[in-house]
Amino acid sequence: MNSIHVITPVKDSIDTTLRTVHSVMNSIHATPFTYTVYNDFSTPENTRILHEAAQKEGFEVIDLAGLTDHPSPNYLLTLQTSRRRALAEGAGLLIVESDVTVRPDTIQGLADGAKEHPDCGIAAAVTVDQYGHINYPYLYAQGMENQAFSTRKHCSFCCSLLTPALLRAVDFDLLDSKKNWFDVTISHRSLKAGFKNYLFATLPVLHSPHGSRPWKQLKYTNPMKYYWLKLTKGLDKI
Repeated sequence: MNSIHVITPVKDSIDTTLRTVHSVMNSIHATPFTYTVYNDFSTPENTRILHEAAQKEGFEVIDLAGLTDHPSPNYLLTLQTSRRRALAEGAGLLIVESDVTVRPDTIQGLADGAKEHPDCGIAAAVTVDQYGHINYPYLYAQGMENQAFSTRKHCSFCCSLLTPALLRAVDFDLLDSKKNWFDVTISHRSLKAGFKNYLFATLPVLHSPHGSRPWKQLKYTNPMKYYWLKLTKGLDKI
């Protein structure tokens, strides 16, 4: 892995996004990386703020409104586009969601971790809350702090590095376009292709669950309304 393409899919949630951007751009790294924010139909005001931040901090913004008229979420288009760009350069693809703040050593740590495991398909950073406790979506890793281990459970794309070998083996153009999110599917296809997925509890990142999609907080505060919206509006298809 000679380089890494880091991406963040974004729809509004500008405050958390700017924290994500700043943390990525201030990473300490030996492996070169480029950083692209995929703007998925944010408001005109938030789109303006993203482009101003890009000029100031030196990352790229791709406005999906210029690529499709399909309503948000356009996570599949983001993954397909970024995979093609990474493959063209033999780069890994690191997804950092807009409710995650990485540490200075996160990106290089994941690159080193993937390199140490030649069979690695996905190298994921464990997520923690403001107190440093492992939180959603990695509650299954509680009690395994400060360890790195292979897992057959899915790796969330909160902060996950997809290796070049995985990108070559799994064609994102064949993913189910009726779904909204693909971390579960790609995690399983990684295993099916003969790779192992590794969770690095040694590289915790701060995660505010669903900070970029506040309506999903209903899953915990009002589950009946959450599942009603999921059923009637076809939201959150995994």
